[in-house]
Amino acid sequence: MINFCKNANCPSSPDLLKFQYGAISQKEKRGIERHLTACDFCASEVEFYKHYPQSEEKIEAAEIPKPLYELAKALLGNRRNDFSLLNKLLGESETVKI
Repeated sequence: MINFCKNANCPSSPDLLKFQYGAISQKEKRGIERHLTACDFCASEVEFYKHYPQSEEKIEAAEIPKPLYELAKALLGNRRNDFSLLNKLLGESETVKI
């Protein structure tokens, strides 16, 4: 089975983006080009960036609604059978019970 993932020898995603935009030194460029011939994962990542260029535009983080945040916190905290937060998120029309 092929291990299709980044490993310790792979350039970081920001470095691959710099490579894509030509914002790296010639030495770094040659190293990444050499790596891409042997690493299908990184070659695929560079190909992805060709088709879906990354924007330089800063995007503001959206605020998570408080009920959703509380639900995620509860789920990650492994509260068992406590659906009060989910019910609060769903509202009056739908409720979850066991």
